[in-house]
Amino acid sequence: MKIRKNILPVFILFMTLSAVAQEENAYVREGNRLYKSKKYTEAEIAYRKGLLKNPKSAEAAYNLGNALYKQEKYAEALEQYQRVAPTDNISREKLAAVLHNTGNALLLQKKIAESIDAYKKSLKVNPKDDETRYNLAFAQYLLKQQQQNQDNKQNQDKQQPKEQEKKPEKKNDQQQEKQQPSDMSKEKAEQILEALMQDEENTMEKAKQQPAASRKGTDKDW
Repeated sequence: MKIRKNILPVFILFMTLSAVAQEENAYVREGNRLYKSKKYTEAEIAYRKGLLKNPKSAEAAYNLGNALYKQEKYAEALEQYQRVAPTDNISREKLAAVLHNTGNALLLQKKIAESIDAYKKSLKVNPKDDETRYNLAFAQYLLKQQQQNQDNKQNQDKQQPKEQEKKPEKKNDQQQEKQQPSDMSKEKAEQILEALMQDEENTMEKAKQQPAASRKGTDKDW
C-alpha cells in the first residue's frame, strides 16, 4: 500500500504535465494556422496563450516574435527572440533563424551596429545562409552611409563658428546690409544639413523595403 501511495502522486503529476503540453501545442498549432492566413493579431493571441501554459516554450516565443514582427512591433518581437536565443535545447538551424530575425528587428529600429552583430552571429552558426549574408552586407552599407553623414554634419558644424567669427558687430543698418552674404551662407549650410538628414531617412526607408523586395520575406520560420 505504501508503494502505491508513492506512485499515485507521480502518475497524477505526469498526467497534469501531459495535459498542459497538449494545451500549449494546441495553441501553437492554432497560432501557426492563423499566421499562415496572415491573421497576425489573432496568431499573436494564440501564441501568448501557449506561453501562459508553458512560459519556457521556445517555439511559442519564437513564433510570437514573428507575429509581432509582421505587425511592425519590432521592439516587442526582439524581446521574444532574445528569450529564445540563449536556449540550449534548440537546433543550430533554429538558432541561426532566431539570430537572423533578431538582426532584422534591430535593423528596422535603426540599431544598425547591433543588427550587424546579430547577423554575424547567425552566420557563425549557419555560414551557408545567403539571406543573412545579404542582410549583413546591406546593414554594413547603411552603417557606412550613416557614418559618412555624421562626418559631413560634423564638418558643417566646425565651419559654422568660423563664419560667425568673421561677422562684425551690428552697429548700424549699413553694416547690417554688408552682413547679408554671411547670412546667406548660413542658410545654405542649414539646407545642406537638412539634405543630409533627409538622405539618411531615405536610406533607412530602403532598409525596410530592400530585403523584402529581393526575397519572399524578411523573417525566418521554423
